[in-house]
Amino acid sequence: MRDCYCTVNLDQEEVFRTKIVEKSLCPFYGEDFYCEIPRSFRHLSFYIFDRDVFRRDSIIGKVAIQKEDLQRYHNRDTWFQLQHVDADSEVQGKVHLELRLSEVITDTGVVCHKLAARIFECQGLPIVNGQCDPYATVTLAGPFRSEAKKTKVKKKTNNPQFDEVFYFEVTRPCSYSKKSHFDFEEEDVDKLEIRVDLWNASNLKFGDEFLGELRIPLHVLRYASSYEAWYFLQPRDNGSKSVKPDDLGSLRLNVVYTEDHVFSSEYYSPLRDLLLKSADVEPVSASAAHILGEVCRDKQEAAIPLVRLLLHYGRVVPFISAIASAEVKRTQDPNTIFRGNSLTSKCIDETMKLAGMHYLHVTLKPTIEEICQSHKSCEIDPVKLKDGENLENNMESLRQYVDRIFSVITKSGVSCPTVMCDIFFSLREAAAKRFQDDLDVRYTAVSSFIFLRFFAPAILSPNLFQLTPHHTDPQTSRTLTLISKTIQTLGSLSKSKSASFKESYMATFYEFFNEQKYADAVKNFLDLISSSGRRDPKSIEQPILLKEGFMIKRAQGRKRFGMKNFKKRWFRLTNHEFTYQKSKGDQPLCNIPIENILAVERLEEESFRMKNMFQVIQPERALYIQANNCVEAKDWIDILTKVSQCNQKRLTVFHPSAYLNGHWLCCRASSDTAIGCTPCTGGLPANIQLDIDGDRETERIYSLFNLYMGKLEKMQEACGSKSVYDGPEQEEYSTFIIDDPQETYKTLKQVIAGVGTLEQEHAQYRRNKFKKTRYGSQEHPIGDKSFQNYIRQQSEISTHSI
Repeated sequence: MRDCYCTVNLDQEEVFRTKIVEKSLCPFYGEDFYCEIPRSFRHLSFYIFDRDVFRRDSIIGKVAIQKEDLQRYHNRDTWFQLQHVDADSEVQGKVHLELRLSEVITDTGVVCHKLAARIFECQGLPIVNGQCDPYATVTLAGPFRSEAKKTKVKKKTNNPQFDEVFYFEVTRPCSYSKKSHFDFEEEDVDKLEIRVDLWNASNLKFGDEFLGELRIPLHVLRYASSYEAWYFLQPRDNGSKSVKPDDLGSLRLNVVYTEDHVFSSEYYSPLRDLLLKSADVEPVSASAAHILGEVCRDKQEAAIPLVRLLLHYGRVVPFISAIASAEVKRTQDPNTIFRGNSLTSKCIDETMKLAGMHYLHVTLKPTIEEICQSHKSCEIDPVKLKDGENLENNMESLRQYVDRIFSVITKSGVSCPTVMCDIFFSLREAAAKRFQDDLDVRYTAVSSFIFLRFFAPAILSPNLFQLTPHHTDPQTSRTLTLISKTIQTLGSLSKSKSASFKESYMATFYEFFNEQKYADAVKNFLDLISSSGRRDPKSIEQPILLKEGFMIKRAQGRKRFGMKNFKKRWFRLTNHEFTYQKSKGDQPLCNIPIENILAVERLEEESFRMKNMFQVIQPERALYIQANNCVEAKDWIDILTKVSQCNQKRLTVFHPSAYLNGHWLCCRASSDTAIGCTPCTGGLPANIQLDIDGDRETERIYSLFNLYMGKLEKMQEACGSKSVYDGPEQEEYSTFIIDDPQETYKTLKQVIAGVGTLEQEHAQYRRNKFKKTRYGSQEHPIGDKSFQNYIRQQSEISTHSI
């Protein structure tokens, strides 16, 4: 048996790690990881490690998916065979190289050819065992010869600047054709190749580690005497080594990868304005936002970007109110209100997820953490009881947990976010107006969201809502399932509670909660969160924890003779201050009030020869911090920038490098208070809770409309057929909700025109990019398969358009 964990890597940089599943050969992780990719990459890789007794981890195998293949596996469960991991297959980085062929006339007047190979620099080499001291060997190889030369070793950098030139004699003068001198006549240049191998100089006795190679046949110089390009490093060609592919097992993954090109704001105005006025369109089914929900294959697909866009512009409440009241009008039975997977319920789910995440944490996290740590058995199914367990004790433990969670939920009404309360108010009003005889419908309309779709799922799967870092173990998971079922039933206010359970043991357990006080508490809570103008948005006195974790920071040299070395610290960011301490729970060693943050910017790698560094600039000094990987660095920079966005004294310029040895490395200014030399990067919206970019969401919506253009056109036909022909509905058009054919047709026409204009802009952008881009440039090195695919597509498109 093995104790395994899995890591997610961009090339070889780890950005996420799962929990360890112990004693299993078929571990199930079920962990979701979502990140914005902050840099270019060649492979998305997954490594499986085995943790042994001495806590040393041995690697079992890996799955590496090339960037250009990600689209092939997009949103599909796929089993991948694990591959062997060795230095020959682990390659990343690129090399800038120039070859020059020149004729040299010897003293005797004979012409021979010399080759100059100039190796400029490399970028993005991997870090091996915590270090990278690279050097390169340059070899001229042919059928009868192999001549190698070596660069200097560059210490502690994975972007080495070599700038060294090596000379090779390619053809020998004919005067040397005596067999005694050489075993061959003049060589054919076309049979020669230059090979560049990169190595990491190791201090260990095992020898240097291979970092990658490239091979360039000299026939590239056939038409020009010099040739310069960037190349991707390639793995070593292991012709002899054949490895059985099926002996390491396999890994099941679901990868969702999207890549959008987002233009600047003005391009999106027509489509965005159309979407933002959706709430005011009469009837709402004729609005652009509602149409998006009609044409998408899955309502969730439409709800995610829609809600984010509408929240960003403060239009989500009127839109949800309009679609909810339209849905209520179509509902015949009060017991089925909001029970389907309609656009309304998906939009409310999405809003609660975005606006209510902090509320969920404040309410549930302490109790859930305690349940996970205390590990009490709460099994109440007599069939599943283990030996030595007592049913009464388990029932009592479970009852206490349910009571505690029920109590924290029903007392949390005052913390419920305003936007959720406003939505619940409109749901309650619409339901009460439609079903005037049913007095409970005003409660069930709200409880079907807050209990069934918000609290119950979070209790059931706390890791999906970031309430726990990993999946819970089977026993805790069972306890949470039983609590979630009970809370769901308590919140639903159904008439005969015990009858609503399929299992008899749940019905027995529920007898504990058949008192009126529980129903009253639920009603009071629902009244509070769905009453209009119930309170002003309360001033948040209690600081909100936004992000925390270990990072490495450089000592700030506050003491006159203090060491300015690097130390690992636990960082915490709230909406009041940014602090760090020795370890979690200790007293802070340093507090930076948010209003003292003047800028947050990346720090150039050259400053300390360390990757993923950023600086938090304060009035008297800058704090230099190193994050664990590129994804985490981006997250910290984004959230710190957001909370300090509205500070009065924010800087407009900064120093991208550090102040070391009496001067700034970037502009060489000697004063440590010298004004910055580089403009600060543009800020982000100052809303802590919602990290939303309106243009990006509109681009996403444009992509969806474009994808479903066929359905938009079909919907147009349906509008035409409905306004002309008023008989029984034609089968092919009945899938769309069309209340007012003329209004809907008008909106569809505007949507199609807006999408068409954006499509032209994208096509023009692609054409321009295609014209400007050179294969072999720094952005698109030779060996970049995704670019080769792109060139092929573009040439097909241009041939087609010609």
